[in-house]
Amino acid sequence: MPSNPSVTVDVNCEPLKRLIREVPDFPKKGVLFYDITTLLKDKLGFATLIDALAEHYIPHHVDLILGMEARGFIFGPALAYRLNAGFVPVRKQGKLPAATASYQYALEYGTSTLEIHKDAIQKGQRVIIVDDLLATGGTAEATVKLAASLGAEIVGLGFVVELDFLKGRERLKQYDVFSLLHYGK
Repeated sequence: MPSNPSVTVDVNCEPLKRLIREVPDFPKKGVLFYDITTLLKDKLGFATLIDALAEHYIPHHVDLILGMEARGFIFGPALAYRLNAGFVPVRKQGKLPAATASYQYALEYGTSTLEIHKDAIQKGQRVIIVDDLLATGGTAEATVKLAASLGAEIVGLGFVVELDFLKGRERLKQYDVFSLLHYGK
């Protein structure tokens, strides 16, 4: 589904930026880390965040929300509840107990593997993929491919924060990518 820039959210998300702690030189020197734990502990901030994500997706019929380990597990279930959808965890390799489908993808220095239960998605189910951050787009792209391999129809991808200067959105052009907060435009 192509992105639709005309869709607007009535919830003003810019004040949420004040709730995100900026930590310089983490995890390594020269990196500015956007710590969302300070937003999560603010009950109004967290509710506003989930409401804004939900408002964007309410017009779509959604069957499942997929959340990537680990922070997608925070936002995914709350969004699934608001959209009357199910939640499916996408985990790191070796963490799921039943038969899994897996997808290996490249990282800056090596590879990683994501897994999902083979029976988590029925062919044709409409899914939204949710995570805290869109940076280079590698994990999101891997999750899209994993979900599509099980027959999912990808309705969109939702993020709390997008680091625009890393251009992760470009890897996901064919989908509706929605981010609440942007840094580095």
